[in-house]
Amino acid sequence: MAARKIITIIGATGAQGGSVASTLLKDSSFSVRAVTRDVSKPAAEKLRKAGAEVVAADIYDEKSLSAALNGAYGAFVVTNFFEHYSKEKEAAEGKRIADLCKKHGLKHVVFSGLENVHKLTGGKLQVQHFDGKGEAEEYFREIHVPMTSVRVAFYFDNFLTICKPQKSKDGKTYQLVIPMGNVPMDGISVADLGRVVLSIFENPSEYIGKDIGVSTEKLTIKQYAEIMSKVSGKTFVDSQITPEAYEKLGFRGAEELANMFRYLQTVPDRDVKLTHKLNPNTTNFLQFAESKKKDFQDL
Repeated sequence: MAARKIITIIGATGAQGGSVASTLLKDSSFSVRAVTRDVSKPAAEKLRKAGAEVVAADIYDEKSLSAALNGAYGAFVVTNFFEHYSKEKEAAEGKRIADLCKKHGLKHVVFSGLENVHKLTGGKLQVQHFDGKGEAEEYFREIHVPMTSVRVAFYFDNFLTICKPQKSKDGKTYQLVIPMGNVPMDGISVADLGRVVLSIFENPSEYIGKDIGVSTEKLTIKQYAEIMSKVSGKTFVDSQITPEAYEKLGFRGAEELANMFRYLQTVPDRDVKLTHKLNPNTTNFLQFAESKKKDFQDL
């Protein structure tokens, strides 16, 4: 029996990497090599128990990263702008990984990319955590690494973390402080990404060279709020905040996220139909909210 092809997952203990690792381990079509800086952390131990080869490597340490990619058929790669808030660092991380994928002759890389907004808008708008990934996407292709970019929509999960609804002063309602106006916003449960990526690895000839915008559905903030209200029994509303007001909220990254929402208001290409083809069991927001009912009730 032939050995299974190895997929190296860079960022395996994060949200996206964890989803991909979990899905590949359950499917067993590929062998998983999970890359993390700390192999002793609980998430790494969980992957090891599930059957992954867990290896220590640092995105800034070329030697360890090279070893993690050596002998692999393919890789899933995710970088994290919000570790350092530097577009230049994130672009350099992606390019370093691209060079090593080229060196080791990987046959298929699935890169968690995004558009180079600064380039697309002729410099009118900069979204740094998009732009760095966009530069890396371009570099993968410049050096002819066989790559598919998955451009993942807003996580439904963000409504319980970085975009948690804010209780109003009277305590009667919860406001979704997201500056999208009445423009629908694409969304997806991050847990559903794994099956999408597995389908891409299973069909390399169809998807290598493609940019795939991943989204389960498009809803306005008002519609997201209505679903949260229906499921939780609480009252959620769209705050109707503007990007200009949002960027003055004072938290680290406020301006960056305001620019992201400005870009999302242009409705970038996210392909709901293709996403459902790649993962026929995707979770819509109502299903997600129902699965997190207690979390929304406990806000």
